Amino acid sequence: MKLKEYIHTTFPGLVLKPSLYSQWDKGIHFELAKGLYQLKENTDELNPDYFNTVYDQAITLFNNLFSDDDQIFLVTNVYRYREYNTRSRRKLKVYLHYIKSKDVRVRLTQETLPYMFDDEEEVEAKCTSHFSLQCHKQDIRYTTLIKAICNQDFPSAKPRIHNPYNLYEPDVFFINATRNVIFYIYDDRGCEVIASDLETIRPIYEKYTDLVDEYCREEIDQRFK
Repeated sequence: MKLKEYIHTTFPGLVLKPSLYSQWDKGIHFELAKGLYQLKENTDELNPDYFNTVYDQAITLFNNLFSDDDQIFLVTNVYRYREYNTRSRRKLKVYLHYIKSKDVRVRLTQETLPYMFDDEEEVEAKCTSHFSLQCHKQDIRYTTLIKAICNQDFPSAKPRIHNPYNLYEPDVFFINATRNVIFYIYDDRGCEVIASDLETIRPIYEKYTDLVDEYCREEIDQRFK
């Protein structure tokens, strides 16, 4: 099944863009590294305790949601001006750096979609390059990729996702097509998990309830009663 057909069938009406949680009523919003801060006190130096906690929590959630045998769609939205030639030297490198095998990378598909943020100026001049790859967990250097996603707002932090277009940072979605779950880390602050069936994600809600975003906690707790 192709990605577009899968989303239409399993998550009807959903658009793969930031704020999945607000689009779907079966989901959890997690906050990462609660109580810690990105910088060391009274300095501009990155706080390693914060980032190590962010990495550990995000990777742990991923490992709870994805097993070796699960079919995965690894999806990336790249936001750019239409005038840029997608075959130019401006390469995103998500799939080159974080997919282990060339034999898997050849299955990568790409299409151009409308710009995802329609409340901005010059919307007609912008678009979304939408990449999708069907693969398995072991095909992805997921530990490094997750760290890169979490580092995107901090130029000195490594690893990073190369972003050549000077618009929003790319958005990466991990879709478990076997369990019908979508995992989206928006940056170091948190992540969203949605599912076609709430019972699929009940175990991580119960196991990691301390990570639930306090702003959404009442709503999320009500969902799982």
